[in-house]
Amino acid sequence: MNPELINDCVHCGFCLPTCPTYELWGEEMDSPRGRIHLMKQHVEGTPITPEMAGHFDACLGCMACVTACPSGVQYDRLIESTRAEVERAHHRPPAERAFRALVFALFPYPRRLRALRLPLRLSRSLTPRLRPLLERVDPRLAAMAELAPPVPRHRARLPRRVAARGERRATVGLLTGCVQGEFFPGVNAATARVLAMEGCDVVIPRGQGCCGALSVHSGRPEEAARFARRTIETFERAGVGTVVVNAAGCGSSTKEYADLLADDPAWAARARALRFADLTEYLAELGPIAERHPLPITVAYHDACHLAHAQGIRAQPRALLAAVPGLRLREIPDAAMCCGSAGTYNLFQPVAARELGDRKAARVLGVGADLLVSANPGCTMQIAAAARRRGEHIRVAHTAELLDASLRGLSPVTLGRAR
Repeated sequence: MNPELINDCVHCGFCLPTCPTYELWGEEMDSPRGRIHLMKQHVEGTPITPEMAGHFDACLGCMACVTACPSGVQYDRLIESTRAEVERAHHRPPAERAFRALVFALFPYPRRLRALRLPLRLSRSLTPRLRPLLERVDPRLAAMAELAPPVPRHRARLPRRVAARGERRATVGLLTGCVQGEFFPGVNAATARVLAMEGCDVVIPRGQGCCGALSVHSGRPEEAARFARRTIETFERAGVGTVVVNAAGCGSSTKEYADLLADDPAWAARARALRFADLTEYLAELGPIAERHPLPITVAYHDACHLAHAQGIRAQPRALLAAVPGLRLREIPDAAMCCGSAGTYNLFQPVAARELGDRKAARVLGVGADLLVSANPGCTMQIAAAARRRGEHIRVAHTAELLDASLRGLSPVTLGRAR
C-alpha cells in the first residue's frame, strides 16, 4: 500500500454513486473512499482485522470509481496491493481457504477446465434440483453450478495461423484465454476470422495458459507474475509484436504486465516490447476494409467494467456495431454499474453478486433488444444466469461474433444461444 497514492484521495465523495457495494448497502466502509481510509489506518499501524478484510473482499474491483474520480486517485493500484496484503496478513477460515484453493487450482488452467466440460454438460439439467442442496452446503458452490454456461459438445481447435484475406495489412497474435477458450471457443474462432477478413495474419500459439488476470485481481501477484512471464515468452516465440485480446479482464491485466513485473527490469522491458490490444480497439485503429452485410437486429451493448473503466474503451465497440447496416443499437440504463461478475467475485461473494446480476439483467431485458452483446465471458455467464432466475432466457453474443456474422453475410438468427 503506497502512502502517497493513499493521500491522493481528498474524500470528495464523487466515487460514492458509482460504487456497486455502496449502492447496495450505503455503508461508508464499502465505498472506495471508505476503503482508502481503512488502507490509511493499516499503513499507520492498525492490523488487518476480519472486519477490515471483509470490506476489502467486498470490493468488486470494477474501477468505476477510477473513471469518476476528479483527483486521479489510482484506486486500481491501491486495491490490488491491498488485496495482496490481505492474503499475506489475514488468516482466513479453513472453509474459505479451501474454496479459494479450489478456484485457483481450476480456473487458470485450460486443461483442467476442459476436464469439466462433460460433467458440466451432464449436470446442467440437474442444476435447479441440486441448487437447494448446494446452498445448504455452501452458497459459493451453488453459485459456481448456476453460472456454468452451456458447454459445446466438441472442442474447436484453431489452427496455428489464420492467413489474411487479400492483401496482408498486419500480423498479430491472438490470446485465447482460459474460460473464453474452453467455454466460448466460438468467440476465438470469430475473432480470428474477423481479423483475417480485415487483412491480418493471425498467429495462435499452442500451449497458451492463463494470462494472470484472476490472480492479480485477487491478491496473488507472485502467481500472476508467473503466468505473465509465460504469456510473454509464448508470444515472443511466436514472433509477433501485437497481441489481440477479446476478454476485457485479460485485456486490462496484460496491459499492466510492465507494472506487475516492475521488480525485474529485464522482464518489465520484455513486457513493454509487446503490445496487448483489445479487439475493438485494434480494429478501430486498423480501419475497416471488409464489406459489412446487413444484420437486421436490435442489440443491447453491455460495457464490461475492465473494458470501459480499466481500459477506457467505450466508443470503439459502439462505433463498430453502429457501422453494421440494419443494426439498431440500444443503450442499457445505468450501464456503468457492474453486473457483479468481476472475475471471481460472483464465486467468492455470491449474495452481493446475485443482487447486482439481477439488477443488470432487469435493465438489459427492459430495453427489449433481440441480442445482448458483451465483451467478457464472465459478464456473459453472470447476466445469463440472472435472466434464468427470472424465468427468462437471453441471447448473448460477443462483439467478434456479431462482426463475423456481418462480414460473412450470415443471418442474425445464427447469433447467440439462449443461455
